Amino acid sequence: MAPRFLQLADVAETLNISTAQAYALLRSGELPAIKVGGRGQWRIEASELEAYIQRKYAETRAMVDARPTDPAGARAAEAGAE
Repeated sequence: MAPRFLQLADVAETLNISTAQAYALLRSGELPAIKVGGRGQWRIEASELEAYIQRKYAETRAMVDARPTDPAGARAAEAGAE
């Protein structure tokens, strides 16, 4: 069974980003997390990380849909303009 909570280093590794970048996601609130223990160590629920990843996929899809790129179509349009 997978752990319910992940450490900051686990999140950084999963997203293939630096620990500092992962920390920035937590501090901004973009990736929900909690602080636990006397030293206030960050923990990220695995389901929250998955939800974050899915949101990023949706955002990327929306961005691509808003600005479709079709090099063949663009070339055809340019050729017609000449």
